[in-house]
Amino acid sequence: MLNDPRSHGLWEKTAPKAPSTPALSGNVDADVVIVGGGYTGISAALHLAQAGTKVVLLEATEIGFGGAGRNVGLINGGMWVMPLEIPGVLGPVYGERVLDLLGNAPLLVRELVEKHNIECEIEKNGTLHCAVGEEGLKEIKERCAQWAARGADVRVLSAEETAKRIGTKAYSGSLLDMRAGTLQPLAYVRGLAKAAIAAGATIHTGSAAISTERNGSRWVVRTKNGSVTANWIIVASEFYSTGPWEQIRNEQVLLPYFNFATAPLSKAQLEKILPGREGCWDTKEILSSFRMDKAGRLVFGSVGALRNTGAAIHRSWAKRSLKRLFPELGDVAFEAEWFGRIGMTDDAIPRFHKFAPNVIGFSGYNGRGIAPGTVFGKTLARHILGELSEEEMPLPVSAVKEVPLRNLKGAYYEAGAQIAHFAGERF
Repeated sequence: MLNDPRSHGLWEKTAPKAPSTPALSGNVDADVVIVGGGYTGISAALHLAQAGTKVVLLEATEIGFGGAGRNVGLINGGMWVMPLEIPGVLGPVYGERVLDLLGNAPLLVRELVEKHNIECEIEKNGTLHCAVGEEGLKEIKERCAQWAARGADVRVLSAEETAKRIGTKAYSGSLLDMRAGTLQPLAYVRGLAKAAIAAGATIHTGSAAISTERNGSRWVVRTKNGSVTANWIIVASEFYSTGPWEQIRNEQVLLPYFNFATAPLSKAQLEKILPGREGCWDTKEILSSFRMDKAGRLVFGSVGALRNTGAAIHRSWAKRSLKRLFPELGDVAFEAEWFGRIGMTDDAIPRFHKFAPNVIGFSGYNGRGIAPGTVFGKTLARHILGELSEEEMPLPVSAVKEVPLRNLKGAYYEAGAQIAHFAGERF
């Protein structure tokens, strides 16, 4: 996208073609206008259109341009924080609601992929949260106990079973989560967009929202060449927000994340490395993630940005790390490389904002956008359709608050990842 191979890398090369979505031209009327063409916005558009609502979605660049088209493709349940910590932050009522919603969110992704025949390389064999050392093993055991107490299909695997499933002895165990899996993230959001359009939604790309104003009881959202007048606005631009809702970005800290993709592995290598195609990530503070795509490419990523000195440092580190994990790969060559931006809230929990009357949105996915974005989009649609009152939403309404020193913190994460990877961080 935008003639930049490092924006979407492998996913842009292998995703089915996006649907035709011309830029907005002229003034149109709708029931709901959605700003942002990622998982949340497209999911909301799909569910609203299916209910007969007239929906217009505005995307500044292209469908999936933000985090939806750049992430590693892990379909995870829940959030980064331990399940028992969430009620402590949100209180028992909202805590239970959001745990139930997000714990089952991967099942909605599977349902939509199947219902709309979305070609997105979905794998349903679960994910493995890989324990590094005794501390990592302690962490995944506690996480497993907390989710299992809620009825989740999770279990801790021994070091031996983990080695058999992954093809390396680097880990002291792993947490297998059978709710989860992997998919081709850009292909998924494009497939959702095709389904939304088929249901009656209108999507305009290359149509950044530049201003908004009240017109009686309705809202007008203006772009460079047109406007949409609607009863409701859904703000779904997340950490890539600009213009009227740039404040969403300002309440989060930037965590850059990169991915490299190898050439397709040989048959012998595929029989040993991730033969079940589970998605993996580890318990290190500067974590690593890896999974296989449909063609047998190994996708490997970590914290950092592929720009300036970071490009060479992270590339070298990734090659060394893969060689340590999987010696049979030898000196790997990468077929694609890309990176994006993750927005992190101060407590690693999403937010529900009511920006003004009938202007709503979720944000703060903390690197877990696929399943939460999909289910939060459906939740916003249900609220507008009158199926969920504001008091019944999974999160309380919260004010947008800018994070102190957020730019400095973001620079610290980027620089810190470079330093750690340059120093040859080991497993």
